[in-house]
Amino acid sequence: MSPARKILLCLLLVNLRFLAIVADPIHVPITRRTRSIPIDLSEKALRLRVKYGFENSASIAKRGNSRLGKRTSSVSISTTNHEHDGEYFASLTIGTPPQTFNVILDTGSSDLWIASTLCSVANGCTSNTVPFDSAQSTTFQGGSAGASPLAGLGANVEILYGSGGVEGPASQDTVSMSGLTISDQVFVNAVIVNGSLTDQDISGLMGLAFTALAQSGATPFWQALINTNQLSAPEMAIYVSRSSESSTADVAGGTFTLGGTNSELFTGDIEFLDIAATSTPTFWALPLTALTINGELVPSTSSGQAIAAIDTGTTLITGTTENVQALWETITGSAPSRDRPGFYTFPCATEVNVTLSFGGRSWPIDEQDMNLGPDSRDPSHCLGAITGGDIPASAGITWIVGDTFLKNVYTVFRATDPPSIGFAQLSGKTVGASVTTTNATSGSNSRTMSLLFVSSAALSTMAVLSQM
Repeated sequence: MSPARKILLCLLLVNLRFLAIVADPIHVPITRRTRSIPIDLSEKALRLRVKYGFENSASIAKRGNSRLGKRTSSVSISTTNHEHDGEYFASLTIGTPPQTFNVILDTGSSDLWIASTLCSVANGCTSNTVPFDSAQSTTFQGGSAGASPLAGLGANVEILYGSGGVEGPASQDTVSMSGLTISDQVFVNAVIVNGSLTDQDISGLMGLAFTALAQSGATPFWQALINTNQLSAPEMAIYVSRSSESSTADVAGGTFTLGGTNSELFTGDIEFLDIAATSTPTFWALPLTALTINGELVPSTSSGQAIAAIDTGTTLITGTTENVQALWETITGSAPSRDRPGFYTFPCATEVNVTLSFGGRSWPIDEQDMNLGPDSRDPSHCLGAITGGDIPASAGITWIVGDTFLKNVYTVFRATDPPSIGFAQLSGKTVGASVTTTNATSGSNSRTMSLLFVSSAALSTMAVLSQM
């Protein structure tokens, strides 16, 4: 064999070996942790209302917060359920050499932020928060705390999420999630983190909505992967599991897939619907065409079309005050909560069966997801998982649909033109907390990687439901 042919054969073998590695699943171990501080549902509801503009920072300050800041392949990621179905988190790395962090996955925002070494307990981080040490990264670019608010890297960015927020300089570094890498990803190197946004499990948040929503002006990680042709399909898919426990322990929380779908997690066709028409996409939002409760259609009290944001970073379902009041009035014995604005209670023995439709099929919500547990004032009445708020017209939405609904469907976010959201019926493989991930359906090259999902609002009866 000639030397030229030997070289060609070696190159071919190297390429084939690389393709085999890309196609093989990558399984990252799932961990189980506990948290000693229960989550306050009222705080979660407040965070949601400010995140979408229901309330402003002044109203939050009155509640005691002084400082606020919010190769082509497909990848499946296993997740961890944290504190009984409130938030879901995944693992990523930042810097060179890479530092590993858990981040909340949030389709209702667009910024990526990580707690920095300057985020002390006094600045809102916990003593156990794992911070990003920019001094240890040879590829880090950005400003330090107190940087002048100039355009570009180093400019101070403030993100409101509700009862808490994040503040810090815009920074840039290499960010990777299970082998998918953006070498110049812009993120907020958070110095101030308020409102229980971090703990020993969670160091930050990854926004999965559109660039127009990013306070930092940065292209979100998922969009950057599409722009650099690293995904075989412009899709993200999420299955979030339902906790079978009443404790705040972290358990397997589902699967997040970049670049395709996981065919083992759903059955039948995926029903895709174009997102609500806007000049520039911001939220992943759909027209909500029908809502029923115990078989009764609940008419919308809003003028115009009802628009629902599909938000993995939200625990509950929230609508306008009038719409939610009309919904709960159909349940005998229901009443507004006396000390938790926006919440309703109902007799615990009553079944509450809700369906949502976005223009096609009606998707039922399991009754256990509608019940947040007994009210602290009256244990015979339970808190409902649909809450109300004064949503301003400028928000462009009338409903926020979170994990209360998403635990019941397989959800796909597709960045086509126009963008669309798809729902499918969950398969039997999704029963229970642990899910075996397989190669993604879409795309020629697929890899399976494990992530951690965390659920954050304590929906157990042990949750602290403090007065707002």
